[in-house]
Amino acid sequence: MNRKKVEIYTDGACSGNPGPGGWGAILIYRGVEREMSGYERDTTNNRMELTGPIKALEALKQPCAVKLYTDSAYAFNAFTRNWIGKWQKNGWKTSQKQPVENQDLWQELLELTQVHQVEWFKVKGHSDNERNNRCDELAKKAVADKKCADKKAIADRV
Repeated sequence: MNRKKVEIYTDGACSGNPGPGGWGAILIYRGVEREMSGYERDTTNNRMELTGPIKALEALKQPCAVKLYTDSAYAFNAFTRNWIGKWQKNGWKTSQKQPVENQDLWQELLELTQVHQVEWFKVKGHSDNERNNRCDELAKKAVADKKCADKKAIADRV
């Protein structure tokens, strides 16, 4: 199958853990970049690190060959070290027989990786990767913008 080739960069951020969180993503197809971001009021950093790839993959209109870049060892290792396969085999339990955290997001991401041909790449966070740094900015801005909007809404009610 001849799939469109897409590069995706993602990052997640949380203000407190748990706390307000954001995710950022950059999708690149034929040299054209599209930025995306989003916010959740009460979440964790790990949930945001998973939400970025989910939202980016959901934005693709057809099955693609994706190079997905993340600074999240959590997301990267789950796929490259086959943690996902082991969790599925163990009924979504860890090696310590505990329920896998964020199972809902893992299952969404797993479904999307079955639609798209995804190759995972680990990048060093907060270093010299411009696109990863931009995703971090998008995630943090989503949190800051929403916090400001929440404060304004509260002030408007007073």
